[in-house]
Amino acid sequence: MTRLLFVFALFASAAAAQPVVQTENEALAEDAAQYAGRFGGTQEEAVRRLKSQQASVAETTAIAREFETRLAGISIQHSPQYRIVVLLTGNEPVADRTAHGVPIVFHTGAKATHAQAVMAMRRHLIDLRSEMPGSRGAGYDQRTGEVVLLVRSGDAQRFGLDAIRARAEQVGGVPVRAMINALNESNMSVAGGGRVEGFQNGHRERCTSGFVVTDGSRDGIATAAHCPDELVYRDPEGDDDPLAFAGSWGAAYQDVQVNFSAEALEPRFFANRDEGSLRDVTSWRNLAATRAGDFVCHWGETSHYSCGVVELTDYAPPGELCGGPCQPTWVTVSGPSCNNGDSGGPVFSGSVAFGIAKGINRRPDGRCAFYYYMSTDYLPPPWRLRYAGDGR
Repeated sequence: MTRLLFVFALFASAAAAQPVVQTENEALAEDAAQYAGRFGGTQEEAVRRLKSQQASVAETTAIAREFETRLAGISIQHSPQYRIVVLLTGNEPVADRTAHGVPIVFHTGAKATHAQAVMAMRRHLIDLRSEMPGSRGAGYDQRTGEVVLLVRSGDAQRFGLDAIRARAEQVGGVPVRAMINALNESNMSVAGGGRVEGFQNGHRERCTSGFVVTDGSRDGIATAAHCPDELVYRDPEGDDDPLAFAGSWGAAYQDVQVNFSAEALEPRFFANRDEGSLRDVTSWRNLAATRAGDFVCHWGETSHYSCGVVELTDYAPPGELCGGPCQPTWVTVSGPSCNNGDSGGPVFSGSVAFGIAKGINRRPDGRCAFYYYMSTDYLPPPWRLRYAGDGR
């Protein structure tokens, strides 16, 4: 096993299975086992659905353009029937369609478009500190066409949940669903002793590395901006591979850091290092094409390989977690598998890159309620995602 094999992706551990580059079908099959465990059904049906999820992106992107002035949301429904639901404003009906064997149904009657809701969040709804002091999170639910406002139980008791919702709707002019949430929210902070290590605040700490990136002439590894600057990978033979700091971008809508590699890197990542599952990046999913209900997976140094569904798009985490107020550009994914040390890890489906993990929202008992990631859309120029066949 060469050192390069361990360096060019998420980096294998001494205890990991022998790395094997999966085919696209093998990658989907591994994720499909997670899907079947979550939703039931056969492995074959799970594979079919995940293939349909990827194949239908072009169709839903075209639908978003076709109904741009009416679009409130696009979501994937997993039960009782696997289908795509398009939510539109107005009452003019639209005939249902089928794409790649998946029914696409149109619902009308939404009170605001997706674009109007996001604009309202940017202008008014992320926090109402002048009236209700305290942090709150906000995101958009494409399934219902509502802004979801997360408020602490103390605020709900003080002001009343219905009153908070009504005031937010009055201020923003869009439908709002207020929900009680502990807002125990933080970056997926680094922890001692890991595969990618560096010193921060006098302690040796770790993060999870994400995807391979390039500026056109040099290759690097993307991770989270709140990880140590200078990173070192210690391979199973005990040798250190330094990863020099290239830059860090961690305000408002970004949480990403790039570290140079001294060697040319292949555009690969470990999806499940415990099993040695190494994948080529073959494509990526733009934020605008991400739908509620998309089934995605991630690898984290602490929680390891797990999968969940996209819940809220256009999420603005509470407080000052983005070097100041966060913009509504993040995407939440359902728990329960996420933990400290997962920061910077890859979010993906099959061999398609979605983003880089940033933060975690915990339930009162400490369990992961959801995590959220930065879309690869927000890699800082000139850095871009490397993918198989990109000519580098």
